[in-house]
Amino acid sequence: MPSIPSPVDGWGASTRIGVVVPHADVGPEAELQAIAPASVSIHGSRVHFAAMRAGGEMDEKIPHDPVRAFVQAPYLDQAVELLSASPLHALALGFTSSSYALKTQGEQELYERLRPLTRNLPITGTTRAARAAFGALGARRIAVVNPPWFDETLSGQGADYFREFGYDVVHHGPCGLPSNQRAITPDNLSEWIRTEVAVHDPQAVLVAGNGIRAVGIIKVLEAEFGFNVVTANQVILWHALHLAGAAGTARGITDYGHLFSMAPKDEHP
Repeated sequence: MPSIPSPVDGWGASTRIGVVVPHADVGPEAELQAIAPASVSIHGSRVHFAAMRAGGEMDEKIPHDPVRAFVQAPYLDQAVELLSASPLHALALGFTSSSYALKTQGEQELYERLRPLTRNLPITGTTRAARAAFGALGARRIAVVNPPWFDETLSGQGADYFREFGYDVVHHGPCGLPSNQRAITPDNLSEWIRTEVAVHDPQAVLVAGNGIRAVGIIKVLEAEFGFNVVTANQVILWHALHLAGAAGTARGITDYGHLFSMAPKDEHP
């Protein structure tokens, strides 16, 4: 009988990354899966986020109390512990604004609290991974583009977070697009950065917020302006792959930014 090859069944991944996301957000997993090669599989866990409603709906500006509540015990801890029980290689928190609200010390305390629950798996998150990325890229002058559902106060907290680490934040703010996940496209987001952010001459632009559609802008803007483009989901995957010992896999990703050709210089606390 002729040999019939078996179709791919998803079990052959050499690197498995777990990500914890808000309960009604499909953005992180969608973008992580888009970037990841066939040798990498993405596995999600969810935590209730009171600022989101069924179907992914949100108010025009998210209130701050749910941002802090998202990372409080016991719900995040339970999600991390359950996800860590799977045969994974690294974990990521697919949520940005809590680190802004917690500030540097609070974020450090969060990772210390979660560490005993991870089964010794390495864990990262957007702001931690972004700092590693800026170090790898040699970028000190940065612009931070936040989702339109972040208000100016939350955006300012994000700028303060990075300034604490010595970064020159030449621009920050919520992008001036409709406050609706489905209304944001690579075309309108890249045009907004082109007209509002590029003039500040950053060495790197961080598009923060894991729920904003962003990875499709990276290649175009880097080619057009020469600055590095870092996005929330791109950077947690890049960092998680390195933490998982899959540096070669990361280097093989060529369509999602110069970052994937670089390695972290060291691990940030």
